[in-house]
Amino acid sequence: MNTPNKLTILRVLMIPAFIAAILLLPYPWAPLIGAAVYALASATDAIDGHLARKNNEVTDFGKFLDPLADKMLVITALVLLQHVGMIHPVFTLIIIARELMVTSVRLIAASSAGKVIAAGWMGKAKTVTQMIATLLLMVEPVIVRWIGWDSALLRTFNYSPLGTVTLWAAVVLTIVSGVQYLVQNWEFIDYRK
Repeated sequence: MNTPNKLTILRVLMIPAFIAAILLLPYPWAPLIGAAVYALASATDAIDGHLARKNNEVTDFGKFLDPLADKMLVITALVLLQHVGMIHPVFTLIIIARELMVTSVRLIAASSAGKVIAAGWMGKAKTVTQMIATLLLMVEPVIVRWIGWDSALLRTFNYSPLGTVTLWAAVVLTIVSGVQYLVQNWEFIDYRK
C-alpha cells in the first residue's frame, strides 16, 4: 500500500478521536481539541493528493477511498455541530443528500461500466469550503468569547459569523457541484436505459 493511501486510511481512523474530543471533553477544550484533530485529518487530504500526483501513485483504491474519507469526516463534523446546536439540520441534510447521490453514481459507474470517477475541481472546492466552515464553527465561538466580543449580535450567529457565512458558501457549492456531477455522469443513471 502506498503512502497516499495510508494517509487516507489515517484520516478515516482519526474520525473516532474527533468524535470523542467533541462529545467527551469539557468546554472550551472540546471544540479546540476537536478542531485540532479535525484540521490534522483534513490536512491529510491535501497531502495524500499531492503525494499521489507527484509520485505517480494514483490508484483506483485511492480514487475510491479518498472522497469517501472526506465525506465521512465532513458528515461527522456536520452531525456533531448540529448536535451541539451550531448549524441548522437543513444544511446537514442538503450536504448528506448530495454525498449519498455522488456515492451512488460512483457505485453504479464502477459496477456497470468498470469506471472509477475521480473528484472534479468543483467537488474539491466544495470539500475544502465545508472543512473550513466546520473548523470556523468549532473555534470561532471560543475565540470570540476569549477576546470579549460576547454580544447579542454575535449570539444571533451562534458566535460564529465567519463560520456561518462560509457554511452558506459550502451549501451553495454543494448544490452546484451536485448538479454538475449529475449532468456529467448522466449516462450512468439515465432512467431510459
